[in-house]
Amino acid sequence: MKKTTLTVTGMHCASCSTLINRALNKVDGVIKANVNLTTNRATIEFEETKTDINRLISTIKNKGYDAKESSEKIDHKKENKIQNQDIKNLKYDFLLSLILAIPVFILGMFFMKNPIPYQDIVMGVLATPIQFFIAAPMYKSALIALKNKSANMDTLIVMGTSAAYFYSVFVVLSGQGHVYFEASAVLITIVIFGRYLEAKAKGKTSEAIKKLIGLKPKTATIIKAGKEIKIKVDDVQKGDIIVVKPGEKIPVDGVIVDGHSSIDESMVTGESIPIEKNKGDNIIGATINKHGALKFKATKVGANTTLAQIIRLIEDAQGSKAPIQRFADNIAGYFVPAVLIVALTTFFVWYFIVGSAFNFALIAGVAVLVIACPCALGLATPTAIMVGTGKGASKGILIKGGEALETAHRIKNVILDKTGTITNGTPEVTDIIPFNKISKDQFLTIAGSIEKGSEHPLAEAIVKRSKEDSIKFKKVNNFKAIPGHGITAKISKTKYYFGNSKLMKDYKIDTKTQSTRIRELEKQGKTVMMLSDSKKLLGIIAVADTIKPSSPDAIKQLKKLGIKVFMITGDNTRTAKAIAKLVGVDNYFAEVLPEDKANYVKKLQKTGKVAMVGDGINDAPALAQADIGIAMGSGTDVAMETGDVVLMKDNLIDVFKAIKLSKMTMSKIRQNMFWALFYNTMGIPIAAGLLYPFTGWLLNPMIAGGAMALSSVSVVSNSLLLKAKRL
Repeated sequence: MKKTTLTVTGMHCASCSTLINRALNKVDGVIKANVNLTTNRATIEFEETKTDINRLISTIKNKGYDAKESSEKIDHKKENKIQNQDIKNLKYDFLLSLILAIPVFILGMFFMKNPIPYQDIVMGVLATPIQFFIAAPMYKSALIALKNKSANMDTLIVMGTSAAYFYSVFVVLSGQGHVYFEASAVLITIVIFGRYLEAKAKGKTSEAIKKLIGLKPKTATIIKAGKEIKIKVDDVQKGDIIVVKPGEKIPVDGVIVDGHSSIDESMVTGESIPIEKNKGDNIIGATINKHGALKFKATKVGANTTLAQIIRLIEDAQGSKAPIQRFADNIAGYFVPAVLIVALTTFFVWYFIVGSAFNFALIAGVAVLVIACPCALGLATPTAIMVGTGKGASKGILIKGGEALETAHRIKNVILDKTGTITNGTPEVTDIIPFNKISKDQFLTIAGSIEKGSEHPLAEAIVKRSKEDSIKFKKVNNFKAIPGHGITAKISKTKYYFGNSKLMKDYKIDTKTQSTRIRELEKQGKTVMMLSDSKKLLGIIAVADTIKPSSPDAIKQLKKLGIKVFMITGDNTRTAKAIAKLVGVDNYFAEVLPEDKANYVKKLQKTGKVAMVGDGINDAPALAQADIGIAMGSGTDVAMETGDVVLMKDNLIDVFKAIKLSKMTMSKIRQNMFWALFYNTMGIPIAAGLLYPFTGWLLNPMIAGGAMALSSVSVVSNSLLLKAKRL
């Protein structure tokens, strides 16, 4: 079995990707094919004995699209350049179309009763380049759909605007009737504007990869023949001994062979507290060495590093996402052929069977096409999405495009990353318990003074709390850090010991009397440190990553929507259980490795749509894999770029609001679809002349155009009502 990725060009809507996907899956030897509209890629698994890449490319080309094999190492810089050019082209098309459409609209709407000389000809001249130059890709797409015996939104747009345009040309040439150049020109302009906005949103997908690539160090210092030599990271070989100084990035994954330090792994693991590392411990490339020189042996280089795997996971997750089949595209498959049949039947019956005049039959047929023009159908989804995303933005909820808004209402499971999402992401002092008649201020004075000289990850929290309580630090002598245990130091003539139970045990300090209290704090997921002099325990201090005030209420509101809430963390089970209980989460995944988070998302996707909420780089693959990725605004740029939704207020309650907004927007879309189809369903029989034998009344194309405009106004007005809704 072989797996390949093809870059596909020429896709315009969800039905395009569906058509290609269906064709590829029918090829003998193809095990599985997935075509992604957002990334313009087709991922295919196939048996080499039955088919090959050339045949797969030919299959796509036979459907009217173009394809080529993607290189194993994607050139993101080149792809970004192509994307930017596409966005720029759409912007120019929209501006040109707008410049031409505005005068056509003004003439058509405000000078009907008192037309200027040659008004219809002027309108026709201005509308023609919009119809045949700017809308050319729509015609091409519609023709491809026709060739493949299907229909899409472009089919509807081309059919409606062409009917309005060519009937208007007929009116200009015959000198009788009313022109509809403004209808075709304005509709095409709106569609181009929508595609420009969509292209901008799609262009964000590659930025996440660019941010990740930017984390990779450029050079590494290796030891060769007893000398330190600086080389390019790409030239590092497995087994090389690498030196990393304080403050430097770790070039590749490896195992420490000499030295001790604390490593800031937040950019990869998402955990805020740096991890102490000693000889024999594994370290991850792109993380930061906080203090102390390290020597380590390279174990994973190039494409095998953790960072490279995360990049690959994001690419795979983005490539495997199935695009949402838009309502209008589904309806188009049945609606377009039905309208064409009704229009042709109308003309045929009146002209050939009833024997009416050609003009009479033509007007009836055109009236059917004009009233069936997909203005309302085309506006039903984008107007609701534009209002919905605008409302979200005003509340600090940034939703990247219509697909995210459409998908969110079907979410069944929400996975919340613990650090930085449920919690604040930074360690804080939570408990200060002094003993033996020492006051809280005295305890903090000793602890703060000692930790002021420490580079331990938790020292910052203690020093910060001491400063908040206006503690004046004392001079410390004989400071000594004992890795993995704590610190010994002298203040005046008194020697103090500050650290964990191992340190107390080493210096024979009795902690049994406080063991119950210490265990209770540890059960709450807190890190406990003890302070003593050479004789007795003076007190304990607990540090933890504190819970955001909004987290419990947000989780409660999500549950009310019938959504199952899960917490995921790299912490141990004891800490995870404690945090989950405090915030009201019934389900949690503990001790999860960074590269495994996406796998948990995949498992839950078997039970329903999944939203992943996170803020770290380690969350990026899971954010991309999820049906909806929700990134906290305080998180890394990578998480924000990968997420489909970004919460700027960094408040978990906005996850609930984003899903609620999606449900409200989808309700409006359904209402819009009803009204759009209601006008068409009611208007088409009348336009076809069904009432003419009984009333003598035939629907004039101008009245049909008015009904069409009214349906569009009702759809837009209904969408605008979203603004008044409360989140």
